[in-house]
Amino acid sequence: MKYLHLIFRLSVLGFLGGLWLLAGVYLYLSPKLPDVETLRDVKLQTPMRVFTREGDLIGQFGEKKRNPLPYAEIPGQFVKALLAAEDDSFFSHGGIDLMGLMRAVSELVLTGEKGSGGSTLTMQVARNYFLSLDRTFIRKFNEILLSLEIEKALDKEEIFELYFNRIFLGHRAYGFEAASQVYYGKGMSELNLAQYAMLAGIPKAPSRNNPIRGPEAGKLRRNWILGRMLTLGYITPAEHSTAVTQPVTARHHDAQLSFAAHYAAEMTRQQMLQRYGMSAYNDGYHVYTTISSELQQVAQQAVTNGLFTYDKRHGYRGPEQQLPPADPNAYEQPEMDKWLEALTNTRTIAGLQAAIVTYVMEDKISMLLADGSSHDLWWDDGIRQASPYLSENSRGSAPKTPADVLSTGDLIRTRQDDEGVWFLAQIPAVQAALVSLSPDNGAIVSIVGGLGFEQSKFNRATQAKRQPGSNFKPFVYSAAFDAGFTAASLINDAPVVFEDSSLEGVWRPENDGGKFYGPTRLRWALTKSRNLVSIRLLQQMGTNQVIDYAGRFGFNTAEFTADLSLALGTHAVSPLELASAYTVLANGGYAVEPFLIQRIENLAGEVVFEARPPTVCRNCEEQLSPDEGATSGEFALAGEDIEEMSMEDILANPESTDSELPRAPRVMDAGINFIIDSILQDVITRGTGRRALVLKRGDLAGKTGTTNGPMDAWFSGYNRDVVTTTWVGFDNYTPLGRREFGGTAALPIWIDFMREALRNSPDEERPLPLGIVNVKIDPETGLLAQPGQKNAIFEYFRESKVPKQGAAQEGPGAGSLGTEDLVQDIF
Repeated sequence: MKYLHLIFRLSVLGFLGGLWLLAGVYLYLSPKLPDVETLRDVKLQTPMRVFTREGDLIGQFGEKKRNPLPYAEIPGQFVKALLAAEDDSFFSHGGIDLMGLMRAVSELVLTGEKGSGGSTLTMQVARNYFLSLDRTFIRKFNEILLSLEIEKALDKEEIFELYFNRIFLGHRAYGFEAASQVYYGKGMSELNLAQYAMLAGIPKAPSRNNPIRGPEAGKLRRNWILGRMLTLGYITPAEHSTAVTQPVTARHHDAQLSFAAHYAAEMTRQQMLQRYGMSAYNDGYHVYTTISSELQQVAQQAVTNGLFTYDKRHGYRGPEQQLPPADPNAYEQPEMDKWLEALTNTRTIAGLQAAIVTYVMEDKISMLLADGSSHDLWWDDGIRQASPYLSENSRGSAPKTPADVLSTGDLIRTRQDDEGVWFLAQIPAVQAALVSLSPDNGAIVSIVGGLGFEQSKFNRATQAKRQPGSNFKPFVYSAAFDAGFTAASLINDAPVVFEDSSLEGVWRPENDGGKFYGPTRLRWALTKSRNLVSIRLLQQMGTNQVIDYAGRFGFNTAEFTADLSLALGTHAVSPLELASAYTVLANGGYAVEPFLIQRIENLAGEVVFEARPPTVCRNCEEQLSPDEGATSGEFALAGEDIEEMSMEDILANPESTDSELPRAPRVMDAGINFIIDSILQDVITRGTGRRALVLKRGDLAGKTGTTNGPMDAWFSGYNRDVVTTTWVGFDNYTPLGRREFGGTAALPIWIDFMREALRNSPDEERPLPLGIVNVKIDPETGLLAQPGQKNAIFEYFRESKVPKQGAAQEGPGAGSLGTEDLVQDIF
């Protein structure tokens, strides 16, 4: 009896000592515990997502893949799967599982290390949000205390939501919604029971149990969870039987983009990084761009088709690699393994898949794809047309058999059409860019920086600086009209020779074809892109006057060289800069600036930025009109002379207005703008842009451009609603071929894009501005026509510049002469 009494006393003392010990530990640790209330405002590292203006996802950037969901959107069946896997008494306990905890504590006391589990979901939340992963008694006790505090501060749904969105699940996925996208390529709401159980099994061992790295271990864990769900009554025997027989279907999925618009997404990433620094990657911003989902895809396809078409004209360059022969029916051969490895390591570019020729026959070849499948490629499906490339100007003889083109072991490119037919192809060596803007505010509607971002991340639309050639001439002629010339002014199209020591001799500029046409009206000279007229016109005005005027269109004129080659577009610009300048021609003469980000929302859906670009008001009165009595080209802006202001100054000081958006300032006389537009419409109907007549519209205007070589092919064109610039050229500045021009290489891409871009744009005639008259002139002299003159034609003039019968049509005096770095323009 005394023995039992002693045991009782010792037990009581031990119990009280334990309580005192626990109380002491609590008093020691509790002041150091973090405030669990911060969990209400926890900021999860969430990647930035980039969307089109319609809300289609085109980019995702961030170190961690995470897509938080509120508890209400978590599928109920997954909640049960996770409870069965981790903590089936979660909704009934107070934060700790006493039996599991006692087991874990006893192991810690006996071994000093953590053995079996015992952590509830609440304890895991405490550990994941506040504590380290050190396996120590102190950390475990902190975990227990924090769990109790968390249960007091938050309800069960909030705790579950915190766990659901934070836990690491392998392959950079944090949270189950992100894991669902990574492993299955779809959201949690779209998964089945077997997939729920598979995901629920990952937290115990993310490396071993994830279904990509450890499919067998993952499947065992999945089936155990399904058995637990059956035992707990969460699922029926029939559901269990169906789920345990499901195969492992997981594979790695990148961010599920609506479509590829990588150049636009990368531009957005760079702008967000400048705006927010590294937090742009982790704060869950949703960035809505000005990109049109439909037109961006049209633009990419137009560029791709244009490059394929150009490439076909210049011959087949042969296979990308020549691999050792192998027997395609003997898959155990080392050579066969090398074939499949080579195919796996070769990226698909612009839809062109890699294939290896396995057999060459009289009328076809057989080929192997990366997935191990074999297909036939017939003689008429690209092989017969594969004349060998010799140079950009010549091709070899047409092949007579497939063996003249291909051999066993050749790694080639192929594409499949909508009917399943395979065609021989090759990745074009040439590149292209396309930029499309809204002329009303400069919004970037579409932008393509090359054949494919997977091939080259260099964005030729914004980063490539190339000579624009005749694409720049409209701005030279605009400056001339501002200086007092008219569309009827005559300039002699005749040979001219300039002495210049920097050219080691003389410069003899020519027109395309080497012909000269004598006195030529400026309208016809721009329509036909006559080089000598442009040079003489610039010579008469002076280069400085043209450079100053060009600054109004947004060009960085500090980089311009003040010599006569400026008339031929020898300064380098990007396609985006050129398209931006053409918006002034398209919108009636107003300065707008390109922009890509329309608005930015934070993780809570609050708008933290919204663009307010200077915008053209089509139905408003003159937004920035000439001063009373001012000479042509001089405009008032807040009391300043626009001639002395840069484009940055102009856009920084829009006219004050009560409208929602600031008004875009006028930088070009409305009359001059109208006359230039009418000439650029002639380029489409009678000049170098006649291919665009296929669009059957009367409101199109534009200009071709081709530089010496020719090395660069351009077309910039517009109507009142869309401005688009296209460029084609080689990155290494080699010639495109003597039969390639802006009208053959760049214009077809423009046409393919604008056919869709203009689908909902009304074909409307531009209204005649005040102060513009349309009178009959003598086409030979540019003077007013005589009464009854049969060959008289109509021409537009500003009222103050209408010629008089018999009056000489002369412009201002000549300017300085310089010819550094000259390049001949061809059109």
